Amino acid sequence: MELKEYRDQIDKIDVQIAELFEKRMDASAGISKYKKEHNIGIVDSGREKEVIENVTSHVRPEFSDDISMLYSMIFNVSRNYQKKLSGNHSDLYPVIQDAIKNTPQLFPQTANVACQGVEGAFSQLAAQKFFKHPKIMNFNTFESVFSAVENGFCEYGVLPLENSSAGSVNKVYELMMTHDFSIVRGTRIKVDHYLLAKPGVKLEDIKEVYSHDQALNQCSEFLSGLKNVNAVACENTAVAASMVSKSDRNDIAAIASRSCMDLYNLSCIKPSIQNRDNNYTRFICISKKLEIYPGADRTSLMMILPHRPGSLNMALSRFYSLGLNLIKLESRPLPEREFEFMFYFDLETSIYSEEFLQMIDELDDMCEEFRYLGSYSEVI
Repeated sequence: MELKEYRDQIDKIDVQIAELFEKRMDASAGISKYKKEHNIGIVDSGREKEVIENVTSHVRPEFSDDISMLYSMIFNVSRNYQKKLSGNHSDLYPVIQDAIKNTPQLFPQTANVACQGVEGAFSQLAAQKFFKHPKIMNFNTFESVFSAVENGFCEYGVLPLENSSAGSVNKVYELMMTHDFSIVRGTRIKVDHYLLAKPGVKLEDIKEVYSHDQALNQCSEFLSGLKNVNAVACENTAVAASMVSKSDRNDIAAIASRSCMDLYNLSCIKPSIQNRDNNYTRFICISKKLEIYPGADRTSLMMILPHRPGSLNMALSRFYSLGLNLIKLESRPLPEREFEFMFYFDLETSIYSEEFLQMIDELDDMCEEFRYLGSYSEVI
């Protein structure tokens, strides 16, 4: 047979598959109606196992795993269709609708805002981008920022989430697993790192450079070119600048923002020492209560998926079938479970779209546990 003949054959089979799929979904709709009338739950794991065993017995052994995976996806589609037909929404649905209804139309211009570090930190710059007149309270650690918001000490908190060159801020992701909060806004800050020291100090005088470990990573190429210089990690870039300013030593420097140069009376030895010029850090603004402002088009979720092959693929396939653009996927090990992970997702979709509402209704069936972290927009 020629290639075209094989393709024609496949086209005819595909039409048959499509017709049979539609008939199967119609039968699934009948089952949905029956279950609703008789108050029967949608998921029937025993029946699904029986079907897989049956269809597996009708294919050659080399296709048994493939057809098992195919039918797992079909079951997922059928369950979602039945749930949609039932008209029942998840418990999260009214919570989100209330948040949309009760959140003010405009983001607040002023608020008590928790930031990690000291004056001049990049978190402060992000806070000033979120709020016109923020009342900033500085804390030593990321955990203190979460706690300040969680306990109502501050209305909002600002935290770095990831950098375009150094990657995710791991500590923040770990803390997100243990604290109660909602993301209400996001932004990106262009990060230019300056090598700062006391006036009169020269590059050849420097023996140690202080900064946050992320900043040190972002400037690794410059640092690797310095001979006999130790890089020392500290809590924050602005903390590093403050330490250098207060120190009696004249052989240390800090990697920090330009604003720290004026704040701490330091001199710039070398500007823009980051590895890449397009160096951005993404920040989030968190709140104790769920707030969803108009224009929210990004949703963040944390999910624990079933510990079995294909679980992540099933979730990703569902996002794909709903037309949701996945823009971030991060995994973190679960401390209480061996070799199991929590997955963090950022999805691009309007909160007003049908696809968003359908996803919210299907989250219970996608995973073992999930946390809805919020829907928000990015401030440019």
